[in-house]
Amino acid sequence: MDQKIENLRKLSGKTLLFGGVYSNLQALEALKQIAEKEQIPPENCICTGDIVGYCAQPEETVQLFKLWGAKSIVGNVEIQLRENAADCGCDFREGSRCDDFSQQWYPYAQSKLSKNSLDFLKTLPNHINFTYANKRVSVVHGSYFNISEFIFKSTDWNIKKPNFEATKSDVIIAGHCGLPFHHLQENKIWLNPGVIGMPANDGNSDVWYVILDDEKDTFNFTHKTLTYNYKLTSKLMQNGVLPEEYSRTIVTGIWDNTEILPAIESGLQGFGIQL
Repeated sequence: MDQKIENLRKLSGKTLLFGGVYSNLQALEALKQIAEKEQIPPENCICTGDIVGYCAQPEETVQLFKLWGAKSIVGNVEIQLRENAADCGCDFREGSRCDDFSQQWYPYAQSKLSKNSLDFLKTLPNHINFTYANKRVSVVHGSYFNISEFIFKSTDWNIKKPNFEATKSDVIIAGHCGLPFHHLQENKIWLNPGVIGMPANDGNSDVWYVILDDEKDTFNFTHKTLTYNYKLTSKLMQNGVLPEEYSRTIVTGIWDNTEILPAIESGLQGFGIQL
């Protein structure tokens, strides 16, 4: 399939970066309020994909995202949904707990989305490019080469480096792995703002995003946490269809399992995010 790339050209002023809304309407509502409070226009709000996911309100979430007018690339979930595929395409190990859970939440999301929402998902590009504070920026989901590739802070730089070369970028903004981090090397930045739909396995119900600032024409970024009505999100997920383990994670901030995580990130479970 041809890759659709959206070039936003030059962005300036505060810019909001986030990922993995995961059908969490309450988190999206809270983040939209942050953007409005910070006077960040919708065209400067960029999602790394997976608007749809584990939580209970996929249709409402897509419709609010569309109404807001924020930018997003496709995640693996959007690609699978708009192609009416049988699974989420998350690249979970077959037979794993994550794989088993996906056989619950993915059909649920499929069953809830309207044609209007699916048509909207079909408009999303695979990648977004822009310049910011004289740096060339590319937005990817997993990696430039594989939408479902899990890239973490501990992932070797030699795995990250080809992404910068292929996109001719100074900064890669990525999602998919669920954890916020940044990795600076060779005057390049790999920046993952984290996700707002699920906690970051840090023992806290708050979720993560990033704000860019080009003050003094320099590329500045700040990781931030978002407080939202997680109790309502968790309650709505207790519908007899979605995995109860995920509704607990919304509250506890601890993942049910760490099977996708490298040893370093797995060992930090519940100890907070090390930025």
